[in-house]
Amino acid sequence: MHLSEPDRPGPGPTLAQLLALIASGTLDVVVAPCGTGVPVSDVVLHDPGEERDEEVWAATGLLLLAVGVDVASADAFDVLRAADRAGAAAVVMRRGTRGPRTALLEAAERGRTALLTRRPGQGWTEVLGRLRTALVHSAPDRAAGPAGVGGLRLGDLPGLANTVADLVGGAITIEDPQSRVLAYSRMDHEPDPMRRLTILGQEVPRWRVVELRESGFFQALWNTDDVVRLPADGRYAERLAVAVRHGSEVLGSIWAAADGRPLAEDAVAALATAGRAAVPHLSHHRTWGRAAAWAREGAVHALLTGSTQAARDVGIARDGPHAVLVAEAYDGRETTPGDTGQRVLDVLALQAAAYRPGCVTARSGRRLYAVVPALDGEQDPARTLLATVRSAPGGVVLAGAGPVVAGLAELPASRDAAELVVRVLRERAARLPAAAAGSAVASYEEVAAEAAVLRLLDRVEPLWGATPGPVHALVEHDRAHGSRYGDSVTAYLDAFGDTATAARRLNVHPNTLRYRLRRARELFGVDLADPAVRLLADVGLRLDRRTG
Repeated sequence: MHLSEPDRPGPGPTLAQLLALIASGTLDVVVAPCGTGVPVSDVVLHDPGEERDEEVWAATGLLLLAVGVDVASADAFDVLRAADRAGAAAVVMRRGTRGPRTALLEAAERGRTALLTRRPGQGWTEVLGRLRTALVHSAPDRAAGPAGVGGLRLGDLPGLANTVADLVGGAITIEDPQSRVLAYSRMDHEPDPMRRLTILGQEVPRWRVVELRESGFFQALWNTDDVVRLPADGRYAERLAVAVRHGSEVLGSIWAAADGRPLAEDAVAALATAGRAAVPHLSHHRTWGRAAAWAREGAVHALLTGSTQAARDVGIARDGPHAVLVAEAYDGRETTPGDTGQRVLDVLALQAAAYRPGCVTARSGRRLYAVVPALDGEQDPARTLLATVRSAPGGVVLAGAGPVVAGLAELPASRDAAELVVRVLRERAARLPAAAAGSAVASYEEVAAEAAVLRLLDRVEPLWGATPGPVHALVEHDRAHGSRYGDSVTAYLDAFGDTATAARRLNVHPNTLRYRLRRARELFGVDLADPAVRLLADVGLRLDRRTG
């Protein structure tokens, strides 16, 4: 890519500023004859094969990425000399294994253009993206940001959505160019049907995308810096949208909709300002979003195992009370659940991010973990998120909240308790008919007794397997012959010895139940009149249901 002098952008941040913002170990400065305080106006890919002697090539202030040029190759000298003649601020070449030749180093020392090398393992596209993100973030007209938008952590899209919502006076959704949801503002009112569909599906419904494309709306949106209005059509409320672009590259879009009240009078101007302020955030998300998300999730998992050092990596305070919420997609099988349950977890993760500052999440297979900060004296900080699970349509999700703990070092205890809650809910769900299954939520206090029983069974299980007795014989017979002695004993114990109630739960005649209990005593020695045997039967059959 070549830029002639009239089209060149104005002075930008210094080379040193850009290098400080990108990941360490990406680039190395080999020679900088004018120092690293030289301004950089843009970062471009430079193909030496495009150069022509008869062309006037100007690259004043550019940082050139010399694709395909090894610093030890014969072409390196010519590329550096041409870049220096054109006024480039710096040129980056592949480092290779041999290092730069002496002639190249001497030429760099005599010139004005800095010579940098790209380390192995770093792709040109990745380097370009990181440098351009740093360029946008550090540009003088972007650094401060408009009133009300400054101060956000770079890449904090949920925070950006909430801030823009306050400025615009409506509900905000931030989308990528493929109409997938990147973030949305907190919901103070019931969303309209289109917003609900978009958030639940994490993307604008395909049929709606087709409508907007065929109507020419997207063409208008992507080809202007102005706010585009989408009128109400009898089905959905009016929308305002603005494209977020870096030069000619569209990074995404911001959408505003009325949220239980009319949009502010200056909503158009505010959204236009937000579109400009969002550039560094979306650029950062595109370049580092995936890697940063993985690192962030890893840090959250470290927090859940007791590493308070990870608090710095996820941006939450070390001190202060927190609780852990665990949500699990459930379909009654020990396999990966379908897309619907996973989608509910995705929505819950988005809800958690917008719930309150310092709320962070991490996924692990079919589970979502959320670390929720508690306000002063608050005992159930995850209550709103639990309500989200209970009301979510689609797949079955089981969610439990652990107790509030005083500091991050105690998070593992809250996590263990939340996982126990989910286990309790899973065992309850397993006893229900498939048609009756639905999402269920609970706090630890609500299921403390059942959770304590699970803890005890966890400790007893190894000993139980090494201590055979009458209950073992009964369980083995049921497994081998398909009999239902275990179910009969369980129902009798759960009904506190009330034969009629137990028979009704089993859907059998009371005499049938009495016969089964008598045969259990005769065949296996399971005499329920003996308190010790009743205790052993209850423990053994609970363990059998766990594994059977």
